[in-house]
Amino acid sequence: MKYAIIGAGGTGGCLGFFLEKAGKKTVVIPILNIYGTGGRLQKKLPELTVSDGCIYVSANILEPGVILQHGKILRVVFGARKPEEETEKMREVAKDMASDEMEVVLSENIRRDAMVKFSYVSPIGAAGLYCNAVAADFQREGEQREMFKALIREITALSHAMGIEFEEDLVERNLKILASLSPEATTSMQRDVMEGKRSEMDGLVYEVVRMGREYKVSMPQYEKAAACFREQGIL
Repeated sequence: MKYAIIGAGGTGGCLGFFLEKAGKKTVVIPILNIYGTGGRLQKKLPELTVSDGCIYVSANILEPGVILQHGKILRVVFGARKPEEETEKMREVAKDMASDEMEVVLSENIRRDAMVKFSYVSPIGAAGLYCNAVAADFQREGEQREMFKALIREITALSHAMGIEFEEDLVERNLKILASLSPEATTSMQRDVMEGKRSEMDGLVYEVVRMGREYKVSMPQYEKAAACFREQGIL
């Protein structure tokens, strides 16, 4: 096996698979919305090469093994957490994965690039569920939009404490993404919680609070949202 990609199903049930099927030449690429998955998985699979990564795609799972893609954007970004850890295997995998349908980027700064995506999916997931709101509620001025912006600023502050700097204003960037959505759009975390399914709550919200405490960064909006979700028993 040359490469393996971990998607929406998470890492919980895949360790046995990797230990059985993967080898020294395998590159594992996590593309979950949760920041830092690669580093955590690397500790559990020390004999394998585990990168960090993220994916840009609009899609949903129709059934096991079947994913429906909406639109044409399909972009995978991955890389070594430290530039000096980039390997020839990663460069080969990037070439092998690329196609007319999928853009593949081997990032020179995956910590930053993964956090850029996280700075959208985490705040919009938290705010969407907390406010019980759809995209239209965030596209106009008001309390919901201000909460979304405040959450992004908290992610930015956390990133700076982690030594991650950005080349653009993340609030402006993410508001542009928001403006492009259909008014009735919601997040996958909202839908999962409403349907009583397993969600990414821990990685998108609770882990952010834990990281804020670890790096001694004030996260009042995340703390407020997390407290509300815990009161509702959302795990």
